[in-house]
Amino acid sequence: MKKLIYIITFAYTLFVSGCKSDPEDKNEAHHEEENSVELTANQYKNAGIAFGKVEMRNISSTLPVNGLLDVPPQNLVTVAAMMGGFVKTTILLQGMRVKKGEVLVTIQNPDFIQIQQDYLNNKSKLLFAEQEYKRQEELAKDNVASQKTLQQVTAEYHSLKAVHEGLLEKLSILGINPSTVENGTIKSTVSIVSPISGYVTAVNINIGKYVNPQDLICEIVDTEHLHAELTVFEKDIYKVKEGQKIKFQLVNEEKKIRTATVYLINRKISEDRTVRVHAHLDKEDRYLLPNTYLKAFIEVTDNTTSALPDEAIVASADKHFIFIKKDDHDHDHQHKEGAAEGFSFTAVEVKKGVSQNGYTEVFLPDGFDTDHAEVVVKGAYALISKMNNSEEEGHGH
Repeated sequence: MKKLIYIITFAYTLFVSGCKSDPEDKNEAHHEEENSVELTANQYKNAGIAFGKVEMRNISSTLPVNGLLDVPPQNLVTVAAMMGGFVKTTILLQGMRVKKGEVLVTIQNPDFIQIQQDYLNNKSKLLFAEQEYKRQEELAKDNVASQKTLQQVTAEYHSLKAVHEGLLEKLSILGINPSTVENGTIKSTVSIVSPISGYVTAVNINIGKYVNPQDLICEIVDTEHLHAELTVFEKDIYKVKEGQKIKFQLVNEEKKIRTATVYLINRKISEDRTVRVHAHLDKEDRYLLPNTYLKAFIEVTDNTTSALPDEAIVASADKHFIFIKKDDHDHDHQHKEGAAEGFSFTAVEVKKGVSQNGYTEVFLPDGFDTDHAEVVVKGAYALISKMNNSEEEGHGH
Protein backbone atom coordinates (compact mmCIF):
# COMPACT_ATOMS: atom_id res chain seq x y z
CA MET A 1 0.00 0.00 0.00
CA LYS A 2 2.86 2.37 0.86
CA LYS A 3 4.48 1.58 -2.47
CA LEU A 4 1.27 2.50 -4.31
CA ILE A 5 1.00 5.84 -2.47
CA TYR A 6 4.61 6.64 -3.35
CA ILE A 7 4.01 5.97 -7.05
CA ILE A 8 0.88 8.15 -7.10
CA THR A 9 2.69 11.00 -5.29
CA PHE A 10 5.64 10.87 -7.71
CA ALA A 11 3.32 10.90 -10.72
CA TYR A 12 1.43 13.92 -9.34
CA THR A 13 4.71 15.79 -8.80
CA LEU A 14 5.74 15.18 -12.42
CA PHE A 15 2.32 16.33 -13.61
CA VAL A 16 2.45 19.59 -11.61
CA SER A 17 6.03 20.30 -12.72
CA GLY A 18 5.06 19.78 -16.34
CA CYS A 19 2.21 22.26 -16.03
CA LYS A 20 4.45 25.02 -14.65
CA SER A 21 6.34 27.25 -17.11
CA ASP A 22 9.30 29.58 -16.71
CA PRO A 23 8.00 33.15 -16.01
CA GLU A 24 10.80 34.65 -18.08
CA ASP A 25 9.94 32.49 -21.08
CA LYS A 26 6.31 33.43 -20.70
CA ASN A 27 7.09 37.16 -20.52
CA GLU A 28 9.39 36.90 -23.52
CA ALA A 29 6.72 35.20 -25.57
CA HIS A 30 4.14 37.75 -24.50
CA HIS A 31 6.49 40.66 -25.38
CA GLU A 32 7.17 39.15 -28.80
CA GLU A 33 3.45 38.74 -29.39
CA GLU A 34 2.82 42.39 -28.46
CA ASN A 35 5.41 43.57 -30.99
CA SER A 36 4.17 41.34 -33.79
CA VAL A 37 1.63 42.17 -36.48
CA GLU A 38 0.14 39.72 -38.94
CA LEU A 39 -1.85 40.59 -42.03
CA THR A 40 -4.03 38.45 -44.24
CA ALA A 41 -3.48 38.54 -47.97
CA ASN A 42 -6.24 41.11 -48.45
CA GLN A 43 -4.97 43.29 -45.61
CA TYR A 44 -1.45 43.13 -47.02
CA LYS A 45 -2.69 44.22 -50.45
CA ASN A 46 -4.85 47.06 -49.11
CA ALA A 47 -2.04 48.39 -46.90
CA GLY A 48 0.23 48.87 -49.94
CA ILE A 49 3.24 47.44 -48.14
CA ALA A 50 6.64 48.22 -49.67
CA PHE A 51 10.06 47.27 -48.32
CA GLY A 52 13.40 49.03 -48.21
CA LYS A 53 16.71 49.08 -46.39
CA VAL A 54 18.18 51.42 -43.80
CA GLU A 55 20.31 53.87 -45.79
CA MET A 56 23.39 55.92 -44.96
CA ARG A 57 22.62 59.52 -45.98
CA ASN A 58 24.01 62.99 -45.45
CA ILE A 59 21.49 64.72 -43.20
CA SER A 60 22.25 68.14 -41.79
CA SER A 61 21.08 69.43 -38.45
CA THR A 62 19.60 72.89 -38.79
CA LEU A 63 19.38 76.05 -36.71
CA PRO A 64 16.06 77.94 -37.10
CA VAL A 65 16.47 81.73 -37.25
CA ASN A 66 14.51 84.78 -38.38
CA GLY A 67 15.62 87.67 -40.53
CA LEU A 68 14.79 89.91 -43.46
CA LEU A 69 15.92 90.73 -46.97
CA ASP A 70 18.26 93.71 -47.12
CA VAL A 71 20.50 95.51 -49.61
CA PRO A 72 24.17 96.37 -49.14
CA PRO A 73 24.90 100.11 -48.74
CA GLN A 74 26.41 100.34 -52.22
CA ASN A 75 23.12 99.17 -53.72
CA LEU A 76 20.97 101.75 -51.94
CA VAL A 77 21.49 105.29 -53.24
CA THR A 78 20.14 108.60 -51.95
CA VAL A 79 20.07 111.16 -54.75
CA ALA A 80 20.61 114.82 -53.89
CA ALA A 81 21.47 118.02 -55.77
CA MET A 82 25.09 119.16 -55.64
CA MET A 83 23.85 122.74 -55.83
CA GLY A 84 20.47 124.17 -54.92
CA GLY A 85 17.84 125.08 -57.48
CA PHE A 86 14.21 124.91 -58.54
CA VAL A 87 12.86 121.66 -59.97
CA LYS A 88 12.00 122.27 -63.60
CA THR A 89 11.16 118.75 -64.83
CA THR A 90 11.06 115.23 -63.37
CA ILE A 91 9.95 111.72 -64.38
CA LEU A 92 10.13 110.23 -60.90
CA LEU A 93 7.44 107.94 -59.55
CA GLN A 94 7.74 105.49 -56.69
CA GLY A 95 8.21 101.94 -57.92
CA MET A 96 9.47 102.84 -61.40
CA ARG A 97 12.64 101.25 -62.73
CA VAL A 98 15.43 103.55 -63.89
CA LYS A 99 18.72 102.86 -65.65
CA LYS A 100 22.15 104.12 -64.75
CA GLY A 101 22.75 107.51 -66.44
CA GLU A 102 19.04 108.18 -67.04
CA VAL A 103 17.92 111.78 -66.37
CA LEU A 104 15.77 111.93 -63.24
CA VAL A 105 15.37 115.66 -62.59
CA THR A 106 16.34 118.98 -64.14
CA ILE A 107 17.10 121.87 -61.79
CA GLN A 108 17.24 125.56 -62.71
CA ASN A 109 19.36 128.20 -61.00
CA PRO A 110 20.87 131.48 -62.32
CA ASP A 111 24.03 130.65 -60.38
CA PHE A 112 24.72 127.94 -62.94
CA ILE A 113 25.10 130.69 -65.56
CA GLN A 114 27.64 132.52 -63.40
CA ILE A 115 29.78 129.39 -63.02
CA GLN A 116 29.91 128.92 -66.77
CA GLN A 117 30.78 132.59 -67.32
CA ASP A 118 33.51 132.38 -64.70
CA TYR A 119 34.88 129.35 -66.50
CA LEU A 120 35.06 131.20 -69.85
CA ASN A 121 36.66 134.30 -68.31
CA ASN A 122 39.20 132.23 -66.44
CA LYS A 123 40.06 130.19 -69.50
CA SER A 124 40.79 133.38 -71.52
CA LYS A 125 43.01 134.75 -68.75
CA LEU A 126 44.72 131.38 -68.41
CA LEU A 127 45.60 131.25 -72.10
CA PHE A 128 47.11 134.74 -71.94
CA ALA A 129 48.96 133.95 -68.69
CA GLU A 130 50.34 130.75 -70.17
CA GLN A 131 51.70 132.58 -73.20
CA GLU A 132 53.25 135.30 -71.02
CA TYR A 133 54.78 132.68 -68.74
CA LYS A 134 56.45 130.92 -71.66
CA ARG A 135 57.69 134.23 -73.09
CA GLN A 136 59.18 135.39 -69.80
CA GLU A 137 60.75 131.96 -69.32
CA GLU A 138 62.58 132.30 -72.67
CA LEU A 139 63.69 135.85 -71.86
CA ALA A 140 64.99 134.72 -68.51
CA LYS A 141 67.13 132.09 -70.19
CA ASP A 142 68.75 134.82 -72.33
CA ASN A 143 69.09 137.06 -69.25
CA VAL A 144 66.84 139.65 -70.91
CA ALA A 145 64.05 139.59 -68.29
CA SER A 146 64.56 139.83 -64.56
CA GLN A 147 63.90 136.86 -62.28
CA LYS A 148 61.38 138.93 -60.35
CA THR A 149 59.20 139.44 -63.42
CA LEU A 150 59.36 135.71 -64.20
CA GLN A 151 58.32 134.84 -60.65
CA GLN A 152 55.30 137.19 -60.81
CA VAL A 153 54.17 135.77 -64.15
CA THR A 154 54.68 132.21 -62.91
CA ALA A 155 52.62 132.83 -59.78
CA GLU A 156 49.75 134.37 -61.74
CA TYR A 157 49.80 131.50 -64.23
CA HIS A 158 49.64 128.81 -61.56
CA SER A 159 46.90 130.70 -59.70
CA LEU A 160 44.71 130.94 -62.80
CA LYS A 161 45.42 127.29 -63.55
CA ALA A 162 44.20 126.27 -60.06
CA VAL A 163 41.00 128.28 -60.51
CA HIS A 164 40.53 126.67 -63.91
CA GLU A 165 40.80 123.17 -62.41
CA GLY A 166 38.29 124.10 -59.71
CA LEU A 167 35.77 125.44 -62.23
CA LEU A 168 36.21 122.33 -64.36
CA GLU A 169 35.34 120.22 -61.33
CA LYS A 170 32.24 122.32 -60.65
CA LEU A 171 31.06 121.87 -64.22
CA SER A 172 31.67 118.14 -63.94
CA ILE A 173 29.62 117.94 -60.73
CA LEU A 174 26.78 119.82 -62.40
CA GLY A 175 26.97 117.57 -65.44
CA ILE A 176 27.87 120.40 -67.82
CA ASN A 177 30.28 119.65 -70.67
CA PRO A 178 33.11 122.24 -70.76
CA SER A 179 33.34 121.92 -74.56
CA THR A 180 29.69 122.96 -74.86
CA VAL A 181 30.38 126.05 -72.76
CA GLU A 182 33.48 126.91 -74.83
CA ASN A 183 31.33 126.70 -77.96
CA GLY A 184 29.12 129.43 -76.54
CA THR A 185 26.21 127.36 -75.14
CA ILE A 186 25.40 128.53 -71.62
CA LYS A 187 22.35 127.17 -69.79
CA SER A 188 20.59 127.81 -66.53
CA THR A 189 19.46 124.20 -65.99
CA VAL A 190 21.37 121.06 -65.08
CA SER A 191 20.33 117.43 -65.20
CA ILE A 192 20.59 114.98 -62.31
CA VAL A 193 21.07 111.42 -63.56
CA SER A 194 20.67 108.06 -61.85
CA PRO A 195 23.99 106.74 -60.45
CA ILE A 196 22.78 103.10 -60.56
CA SER A 197 20.12 100.96 -62.20
CA GLY A 198 17.29 100.02 -59.88
CA TYR A 199 13.88 100.91 -58.55
CA VAL A 200 12.76 104.27 -57.14
CA THR A 201 11.61 103.68 -53.58
CA ALA A 202 11.16 107.28 -52.39
CA VAL A 203 10.44 110.63 -54.08
CA ASN A 204 10.64 113.93 -52.19
CA ILE A 205 10.22 116.59 -54.88
CA ASN A 206 7.71 118.14 -57.23
CA ILE A 207 7.97 120.64 -60.10
CA GLY A 208 8.66 124.16 -58.83
CA LYS A 209 10.04 123.06 -55.49
CA TYR A 210 13.37 124.51 -54.39
CA VAL A 211 15.86 121.87 -53.29
CA ASN A 212 18.96 122.52 -51.22
CA PRO A 213 22.14 120.46 -51.62
CA GLN A 214 21.35 118.48 -48.45
CA ASP A 215 17.75 117.70 -49.47
CA LEU A 216 16.69 114.19 -50.52
CA ILE A 217 15.47 114.13 -54.10
CA CYS A 218 14.83 110.40 -54.36
CA GLU A 219 16.04 107.01 -53.22
CA ILE A 220 16.97 104.18 -55.61
CA VAL A 221 17.57 100.54 -54.67
CA ASP A 222 19.24 97.89 -56.81
CA THR A 223 17.36 94.70 -55.91
CA GLU A 224 19.55 92.41 -58.02
CA HIS A 225 21.97 92.01 -55.12
CA LEU A 226 19.72 91.53 -52.11
CA HIS A 227 21.07 89.56 -49.19
CA ALA A 228 19.54 87.88 -46.16
CA GLU A 229 20.21 89.59 -42.84
CA LEU A 230 19.68 86.94 -40.16
CA THR A 231 19.36 87.33 -36.39
CA VAL A 232 21.10 84.57 -34.40
CA PHE A 233 20.92 84.32 -30.61
CA GLU A 234 24.17 84.61 -28.69
CA LYS A 235 23.92 81.03 -27.38
CA ASP A 236 23.76 79.64 -30.94
CA ILE A 237 26.29 81.80 -32.77
CA TYR A 238 29.14 79.34 -32.13
CA LYS A 239 27.37 76.87 -34.43
CA VAL A 240 27.38 79.25 -37.41
CA LYS A 241 30.32 79.27 -39.83
CA GLU A 242 31.01 81.07 -43.10
CA GLY A 243 30.09 78.94 -46.11
CA GLN A 244 27.20 77.07 -44.43
CA LYS A 245 24.09 76.57 -46.53
CA ILE A 246 20.75 78.16 -45.65
CA LYS A 247 17.20 77.36 -46.66
CA PHE A 248 14.63 80.09 -46.17
CA GLN A 249 11.02 81.04 -46.86
CA LEU A 250 9.55 84.49 -47.27
CA VAL A 251 6.42 85.28 -45.28
CA ASN A 252 4.46 85.64 -48.51
CA GLU A 253 5.86 82.44 -50.06
CA GLU A 254 4.89 79.61 -47.71
CA LYS A 255 5.56 76.80 -50.19
CA LYS A 256 8.64 78.11 -52.04
CA ILE A 257 12.05 77.26 -50.62
CA ARG A 258 15.00 79.52 -51.45
CA THR A 259 18.67 78.98 -50.63
CA ALA A 260 21.55 81.17 -49.51
CA THR A 261 25.09 80.87 -48.12
CA VAL A 262 26.54 82.39 -44.95
CA TYR A 263 28.96 85.11 -46.10
CA LEU A 264 29.78 87.26 -43.06
CA ILE A 265 29.24 86.97 -39.31
CA ASN A 266 29.19 90.17 -37.26
CA ARG A 267 31.73 90.34 -34.44
CA LYS A 268 29.51 92.34 -32.14
CA ILE A 269 26.70 91.18 -29.87
CA SER A 270 23.79 93.63 -29.82
CA GLU A 271 21.93 94.78 -26.73
CA ASP A 272 19.25 92.12 -27.19
CA ARG A 273 22.02 89.44 -27.11
CA THR A 274 21.81 88.58 -30.79
CA VAL A 275 24.35 88.59 -33.62
CA ARG A 276 23.72 89.62 -37.23
CA VAL A 277 24.65 87.11 -39.93
CA HIS A 278 24.97 88.25 -43.55
CA ALA A 279 24.08 85.67 -46.24
CA HIS A 280 24.21 85.87 -50.03
CA LEU A 281 21.30 84.48 -52.05
CA ASP A 282 22.28 81.56 -54.27
CA LYS A 283 19.84 82.75 -56.93
CA GLU A 284 19.23 86.47 -57.24
CA ASP A 285 15.75 87.78 -58.01
CA ARG A 286 15.34 91.48 -58.77
CA TYR A 287 11.62 91.28 -58.06
CA LEU A 288 12.17 90.60 -54.36
CA LEU A 289 11.53 93.50 -52.00
CA PRO A 290 13.91 94.76 -49.32
CA ASN A 291 12.78 94.44 -45.68
CA THR A 292 10.67 91.36 -46.42
CA TYR A 293 10.62 89.09 -43.36
CA LEU A 294 11.83 85.52 -43.71
CA LYS A 295 12.22 82.28 -41.77
CA ALA A 296 15.51 80.49 -42.31
CA PHE A 297 17.26 77.26 -41.36
CA ILE A 298 21.05 77.27 -41.22
CA GLU A 299 22.56 73.84 -41.91
CA VAL A 300 25.09 73.78 -39.08
CA THR A 301 26.33 70.17 -39.45
CA ASP A 302 26.52 67.66 -42.28
CA ASN A 303 26.87 64.03 -41.14
CA THR A 304 26.44 60.62 -42.75
CA THR A 305 23.93 58.74 -40.62
CA SER A 306 21.36 55.92 -40.67
CA ALA A 307 18.15 57.15 -42.23
CA LEU A 308 14.77 55.97 -43.48
CA PRO A 309 11.96 57.63 -45.43
CA ASP A 310 9.71 59.71 -43.16
CA GLU A 311 6.78 57.41 -43.92
CA ALA A 312 8.64 54.39 -42.51
CA ILE A 313 8.66 55.80 -38.96
CA VAL A 314 5.37 55.82 -37.05
CA ALA A 315 4.46 57.00 -33.56
CA SER A 316 2.49 55.33 -30.81
CA ALA A 317 2.22 56.29 -27.13
CA ASP A 318 5.06 58.82 -27.36
CA LYS A 319 7.35 56.22 -28.93
CA HIS A 320 8.54 55.74 -32.49
CA PHE A 321 8.57 52.42 -34.34
CA ILE A 322 9.60 50.88 -37.61
CA PHE A 323 8.38 47.51 -38.89
CA ILE A 324 10.55 44.79 -40.34
CA LYS A 325 9.56 41.63 -42.17
CA LYS A 326 9.77 38.56 -39.93
CA ASP A 327 12.24 35.82 -40.73
CA ASP A 328 10.42 33.19 -42.79
CA HIS A 329 12.09 30.47 -40.68
CA ASP A 330 10.69 31.76 -37.38
CA HIS A 331 8.82 28.68 -36.14
CA ASP A 332 6.79 30.71 -33.60
CA HIS A 333 4.61 32.28 -36.29
CA GLN A 334 5.12 30.04 -39.28
CA HIS A 335 2.01 27.93 -38.75
CA LYS A 336 -0.36 30.40 -37.11
CA GLU A 337 -3.88 30.26 -38.48
CA GLY A 338 -4.68 33.10 -40.90
CA ALA A 339 -1.07 34.21 -41.38
CA ALA A 340 0.38 33.98 -44.86
CA GLU A 341 4.07 33.49 -45.41
CA GLY A 342 5.79 36.87 -45.65
CA PHE A 343 2.86 38.77 -44.10
CA SER A 344 4.15 38.82 -40.53
CA PHE A 345 6.03 41.85 -39.16
CA THR A 346 7.90 42.88 -36.04
CA ALA A 347 7.74 46.38 -34.55
CA VAL A 348 11.14 47.82 -33.56
CA GLU A 349 11.35 50.87 -31.31
CA VAL A 350 13.74 53.57 -32.61
CA LYS A 351 14.73 57.13 -31.77
CA LYS A 352 14.19 59.89 -34.32
CA GLY A 353 16.81 62.44 -35.28
CA VAL A 354 16.90 65.23 -37.86
CA SER A 355 14.55 65.17 -40.86
CA GLN A 356 15.55 66.48 -44.28
CA ASN A 357 14.36 66.05 -47.87
CA GLY A 358 11.87 63.28 -47.01
CA TYR A 359 14.29 61.26 -44.87
CA THR A 360 14.71 61.06 -41.10
CA GLU A 361 17.75 60.10 -39.07
CA VAL A 362 17.08 56.96 -36.97
CA PHE A 363 18.92 55.59 -33.94
CA LEU A 364 18.50 51.81 -34.05
CA PRO A 365 18.69 49.35 -31.13
CA ASP A 366 21.86 47.36 -30.53
CA GLY A 367 22.14 44.30 -32.70
CA PHE A 368 19.85 45.57 -35.44
CA ASP A 369 20.85 43.89 -38.72
CA THR A 370 20.92 46.85 -41.14
CA ASP A 371 22.34 44.72 -43.95
CA HIS A 372 19.54 42.16 -44.07
CA ALA A 373 16.50 43.66 -42.32
CA GLU A 374 13.64 44.38 -44.73
CA VAL A 375 12.04 47.57 -43.42
CA VAL A 376 8.47 48.58 -44.26
CA VAL A 377 8.85 51.96 -45.97
CA LYS A 378 5.23 52.19 -47.14
CA GLY A 379 2.19 50.99 -45.22
CA ALA A 380 3.67 51.34 -41.72
CA TYR A 381 0.63 53.36 -40.56
CA ALA A 382 -1.63 50.41 -41.31
CA LEU A 383 0.64 48.11 -39.28
CA ILE A 384 0.80 50.40 -36.24
CA SER A 385 -3.00 50.71 -36.31
CA LYS A 386 -3.37 46.92 -36.44
CA MET A 387 -0.88 46.50 -33.59
CA ASN A 388 -2.66 49.06 -31.38
CA ASN A 389 -6.06 47.49 -32.07
CA SER A 390 -4.72 44.06 -31.19
CA GLU A 391 -3.34 45.37 -27.90
CA GLU A 392 -6.70 46.97 -27.04
CA GLU A 393 -8.51 43.71 -27.78
CA GLY A 394 -6.01 41.79 -25.64
CA HIS A 395 -6.51 44.17 -22.71
CA GLY A 396 -10.26 43.85 -23.15
CA HIS A 397 -10.05 40.07 -22.52
